[in-house]
Amino acid sequence: MGDVGSLALGGGLGALAVLTKNELLSVILGGIFVVEAVSVILQVGYFRTTGRRIFLMAPIHHHFEKKGWPEPRVIVRFWIIAIMLAVFSLATLKLR
Repeated sequence: MGDVGSLALGGGLGALAVLTKNELLSVILGGIFVVEAVSVILQVGYFRTTGRRIFLMAPIHHHFEKKGWPEPRVIVRFWIIAIMLAVFSLATLKLR
């Protein structure tokens, strides 16, 4: 999916979250994406201020690969976390 499709999909999901007043729930649901983005923000900010790195490589999934984890293990662990976050989000969903 290119930029046009992914941006439209993301905008639609964001608008849907605002319309249903479930903004925080969408942050929890997309927790893996939030962690990936925050890891890059932290890495860049920390490197600019101190000249040292927090992670071996950002985003965080590359850090785990540099630590020696095989790529399928990282992917499956992220899937498991994403499924757990999705179940938690659905369990706390309140429709008005």
